[in-house]
Amino acid sequence: MTSNPSEPKLFRLVDANLNRLKEGIRVIEDLNRYIYDNRDISSKLKSLRHLAKIDNYLKILPHRDIQNDVLKKSVETELERESVESLLLANYKRAQEAARVLEEAFKLIDAKKSEDFKTIRYELYALEQENLAEGRKKR
Repeated sequence: MTSNPSEPKLFRLVDANLNRLKEGIRVIEDLNRYIYDNRDISSKLKSLRHLAKIDNYLKILPHRDIQNDVLKKSVETELERESVESLLLANYKRAQEAARVLEEAFKLIDAKKSEDFKTIRYELYALEQENLAEGRKKR
């Protein structure tokens, strides 16, 4: 990882979005595994979650600052889900957005890893389309 004056804030950004990405993927993975019994999509998501691993994670962890997160409190729309499909969609969007932030942040840290996050983002776009289309067929 590079060394520059904005590192602590950049590491905080990476930590938050890495957590958001992996958590979102995990929710989608578990919905596919336990509700849809979809081995193929579950396996692809598991692989993406493992691709989201970064070196030197212990270097960014100390920069986590939950107490000073200005948007820590959930908004009403985040507390309401009307179906499993809405859970799926919300978590695809959460993971895609986090992957984009990580892709951009890693342009300042590690260009190779930036490409990994771009790959994850595009894979999530494709899986979202496949997953939601498949879910509609089963209804």
